[in-house]
Amino acid sequence: MGKLYIIIGPSNSGKDTIYKEILNRTNIKPITLYTTRPIRDNEINHVTYNFVTKKELDELDFEGKIIELRKYDTVSGPWYYATVDNDIDLDNYDYLTINTLEGYKKLKNYYKEKVEPIYIKVDYNERLNRAIRREKQQQNPNYKELKRRFIADSYDFAKEKLLDAGITNYYENNNLEECIELIINKINEKTYKSL
Repeated sequence: MGKLYIIIGPSNSGKDTIYKEILNRTNIKPITLYTTRPIRDNEINHVTYNFVTKKELDELDFEGKIIELRKYDTVSGPWYYATVDNDIDLDNYDYLTINTLEGYKKLKNYYKEKVEPIYIKVDYNERLNRAIRREKQQQNPNYKELKRRFIADSYDFAKEKLLDAGITNYYENNNLEECIELIINKINEKTYKSL
């Protein structure tokens, strides 16, 4: 029986990099989320996300293919993210995706014991420095959205919410290579730190 590993963590904790590296170093299959948000510089459609319109997302919902759907009221308007049940075969394969805490809970409810969280933790100041560096590289930096995400993260990833979701372990991403190795070991051996 396969597992669905879900990388969870606040903005700029390194989720995208960790996700890519785990996929490169293991036989785990990716689940690419769907989103209506604008594509960023250096992102690739159907790899980073499946970039769709709200109408296309509504059609997938009408067809009963959406497992979980989230809406963010950003400074640029509403952005939607969704996990779509397209060719996910947990009877035979392991999968990896990135999601929010709320998305994790919905996927856990849908797939039950087949879901395993990978919570990434990084010092607040380090995350903020990473966010500013990343935003500076964008053609049109959006610092208002960066601020909104950081405020939302302080509530969304409060310790009480993590514990309520059943997440009691984490990986510190102060050293990327060590963090990736610990996660791969966890996938193989269940090695992690407690909150």
